[in-house]
Amino acid sequence: MPFFNPFPRSVFAALGTLLMISTSNPGFASEDASTHHKKPANVLVLMFDDMRFDTFSYRGGPVNTPNIDALAAQSIRFDNAMSTTGLCSPSRAAFYTGKWGHKTGLDDNVELYHTRLAELDLSEGGLIRKASQAGYLVGHVGKWHLGARGTELRGAEIDLAHGHEARERFSRVYVPRSKVIKVDGYYEGELDANSEKHEYYMTMPGTYEDTEAYKKVVAGKQMIAQMARDERPFFGIVSFNQPHPAYRVPEPYASMYDPKALTLPSNHLAKRINKPMAQDGIWWPWHDVGHMSDMDWRKARAHYYGAIAMVDRIIGELLDEAKAAGVYDDLHIVLLGDQGSMLGEHTLYDKGPYAYDELMRMPLLIRDPDLAPRIVNRQVSLIDVTPTLTDIMQLETEDDFDGHSLIPLMEKGDAAEAGKPDTALYAYEWYNGAWFGIRAIRTPGFKFVWNPGEDIDELYDLKKDPGEVINQINNGDYRESRAEMVKLLMSELARTDDPALKKLQFHAKAYLEENNNEKSRH
Repeated sequence: MPFFNPFPRSVFAALGTLLMISTSNPGFASEDASTHHKKPANVLVLMFDDMRFDTFSYRGGPVNTPNIDALAAQSIRFDNAMSTTGLCSPSRAAFYTGKWGHKTGLDDNVELYHTRLAELDLSEGGLIRKASQAGYLVGHVGKWHLGARGTELRGAEIDLAHGHEARERFSRVYVPRSKVIKVDGYYEGELDANSEKHEYYMTMPGTYEDTEAYKKVVAGKQMIAQMARDERPFFGIVSFNQPHPAYRVPEPYASMYDPKALTLPSNHLAKRINKPMAQDGIWWPWHDVGHMSDMDWRKARAHYYGAIAMVDRIIGELLDEAKAAGVYDDLHIVLLGDQGSMLGEHTLYDKGPYAYDELMRMPLLIRDPDLAPRIVNRQVSLIDVTPTLTDIMQLETEDDFDGHSLIPLMEKGDAAEAGKPDTALYAYEWYNGAWFGIRAIRTPGFKFVWNPGEDIDELYDLKKDPGEVINQINNGDYRESRAEMVKLLMSELARTDDPALKKLQFHAKAYLEENNNEKSRH
């Protein structure tokens, strides 16, 4: 049962008022580090599943998102934030623990067909256990995807799953037999209601208030109201399955965007030439897209855009509740996606064993009421959010955090890391029991993807080819860039104690020797 505390937040509210220093920008205190975070902070995390970085109107995207835009205007915008893994459970484990899967053991999905994992080991308490032990009221609503009752067993007093979470540990996994039948039927010309393909896009019956997402909104509001009545600082997470495929929304969102009028990216339905064979695999039934027509792809994209518009409404309602409860002014808010998703780029749907930007990049906003908003252009990682929240909430830190606190960037902008390599590390170890071992390193100019389970790696010139269509791995003109990217990847694997380093050193030997030989000839 949820824990209710009848006492008001008067003590903390009064202290917050004393610490706030008004400026010409209402709602923000001075950036003087001496006044920054002198008390445990109240934190609300809004997490969305498979939410891309590029659709919001504040980013110049196609979806009008006034509530997200308003939050972005009050936040530190990390416009080049990267996920750790384009897969739900590993990316979420990295967020909660601040460590890569080779340290926590969580490097694959849990509870799904063919996966070997049932949960994130309970020894990995992460942010939830640390916050609980530090005296926080901890609440979690919605998707967890790291094992049954995982938030409750780590100390969350408010534990409202409201999703597909199993409530019994080590239960039998979900097997998508019905989805296979559906996709087979599409090849035979069968369609679902409204002549749609519901494994890809669907106009849901009813209204917004009838959706599973709205149930989470209601539970999230209840959690915020409960936290406002408690005298302790709070750490609350509201985690949504939206906009995860299949893209299913009710009206008016299903018809909000005209499929015929959509502007499609240059890599839409691009043929995969000189790419790893794993990208052709059907790792989940709906990855079989040979039946998809041009209009099907357009409708799927239009429904995704409608889902983002609905996400904007969700965020607006939750933040309105925080304002009504009187906790908004001193509230630290983190808005993020666990990874992106493919909408037809490279003729791919959903996510899989690859490192394309549409999957690797994610939205990240951090509203800190003690800091003025700014835009950070340096690359940061999902795994950096953990030590950042550890600092903000004054929790016990860990020596083996793989990320670093974003507080310096939040306070000083890109200049805080001037002269340091601007890189982002990415991994894709498993997908539901299939091993890939992918490691990727990204700079603003290049991306190198090591595919140890295959005979081909990838190198992309992000300035000339932002759609990552042309693999330059064997182009002699990129020999030196390839060598530099390999060295950067080796450095990051060494820094994070990744056991994959030894194999990379062997595989990459030819790249480095070829570059050295070319230099010696000149």
